[in-house]
Amino acid sequence: MLSRHDIQEYPIAVEPHNAEVRLVRVDKIASSTVNLGLSHELEITTACEARPGNVIVVRTLTDNATYNTLELVTGRMAKINPGDIIAGVLGYRRALRGFVGDVPASVKAGDRLQLLNLGGLVGQCLGHHHSLNNAIEVEVIGMPVSDGRILNIAENAVPMLDTMEVTAPLVLVAGTCMNSGKTYAATEIIKHLTRAGHRVAAAKLAGVACLRDTLNMEDHGAIKTMSFLDCGLPSTVGLADLAPLAKGVISKLAECEPDCIVIELGDGLLGGYSVDTIFGDDEIMRATAALVFCANDFVGAWGGRELLAARGMKIDVVSGPVSDSAMGAEYVKRELGLDAANAVNGGEQLAALIKIRLEEWSKKVA
Repeated sequence: MLSRHDIQEYPIAVEPHNAEVRLVRVDKIASSTVNLGLSHELEITTACEARPGNVIVVRTLTDNATYNTLELVTGRMAKINPGDIIAGVLGYRRALRGFVGDVPASVKAGDRLQLLNLGGLVGQCLGHHHSLNNAIEVEVIGMPVSDGRILNIAENAVPMLDTMEVTAPLVLVAGTCMNSGKTYAATEIIKHLTRAGHRVAAAKLAGVACLRDTLNMEDHGAIKTMSFLDCGLPSTVGLADLAPLAKGVISKLAECEPDCIVIELGDGLLGGYSVDTIFGDDEIMRATAALVFCANDFVGAWGGRELLAARGMKIDVVSGPVSDSAMGAEYVKRELGLDAANAVNGGEQLAALIKIRLEEWSKKVA
């Protein structure tokens, strides 16, 4: 497991006599590098270091008919073509319905790796969902340097914190797995709370590097958004405890004085992204006014209820595909004893339930 020391340590300096340093023009800059403000002309070294978060410049060698787009630092999606020079980031991924990959033990110019996600994560692909073709293969060209140091997205990152002083209540949105409706639920809550006059900040605190979800939150009215990327992490795979990261992001968001903070926990309650660890932190749980749980089916909703109850948490609203029909929502209410509201056709109802919890929380802490 990764410790905070491992994550926030800065990259080693490049030894000039061991490496060739040259200027390279890149065609596309992946969104995973967004906080570094890279230019298209980069000074790179061939003396690479296999470290999560290190920026890496690669040349694409193959195509993929079903997974061939890259999210740029602007948030725009661009098609990847064989021969493109791309600046991405080394990282881990554990996607149940996507690619699984690791940072290799060593990296050098000329090595062949793979693109692991839309945000430009690069690593050694270990497998993928059957609906996808093989990951796009890339050739390592080198790593960008600045002042003799390999660039890493941890530079100037928001620090992780052991404690926080936040007066804004939290709305946590968790789920059974990826594609269970979490982002839809989070954005509907943001939209309707904003329309009701609330100042809403938002964050995505687990998953793999990509701007799509936080940009979606902004499009629905969030006054400020952040993610684990702002803490210098390309993903939350292997993180020993998500709580210090969460406290760092929440404290930063609190500076804009929101009325509440909506937090999406990417992937699932169980899985490779350390989501479950956040529910073990008493300080975050006390700040949580509402917990929304998205599930695909009845077993998922029941399992979420049981797993969270073991952590001392009660689900406030069930959403996601399990609530797509009236029959599903009624079953959740009758058999599981939980409120249910569908984000797709009942976003206003979902937000109304959250508003009640926010009001109850405010009275409790007054």
